[in-house]
Amino acid sequence: MNIAMRLLAALALAGLLAACAGKPALAPQPPSTPASAASIEAAPVPLPAHLRELSGSLLGVPSDGEVELALLLINARGLPQGLLGNIQLTGSGAPLPFRLPFNPQAFISGTRVELRGRVNRAGRLILRLPPLPIRHSGNQHLGELRLVPAP
Repeated sequence: MNIAMRLLAALALAGLLAACAGKPALAPQPPSTPASAASIEAAPVPLPAHLRELSGSLLGVPSDGEVELALLLINARGLPQGLLGNIQLTGSGAPLPFRLPFNPQAFISGTRVELRGRVNRAGRLILRLPPLPIRHSGNQHLGELRLVPAP
């Protein structure tokens, strides 16, 4: 038992030393002034060179709506076959801008590609975006897209 206690004490000491040897805590940073919404929209994050994007804005999203947009490969039966890209957003009650990046090399020649969307509130589907065909793999601005009530 004496050996077990010494071993336990040595392990506890090693753990304490390891915890103390971590990076020092940083001094708290003074809060920065928040950037205005206009300056955030004016300077979008640049897209990596190998990616393309779909952009536009969604109309009719309530302020507490959880939006999911997905760019999908669709099979001959109209069912999703693969995911090219997706984003999740939260509604603000105003037109909701979006940027959906995707890899254009994932487009399969001869396969249908659609942008689909849905809006949930409190876990219940309330709105959907009618399937929107995407014909080419370049950057596209889709304009204002209106959501419709979910069945």
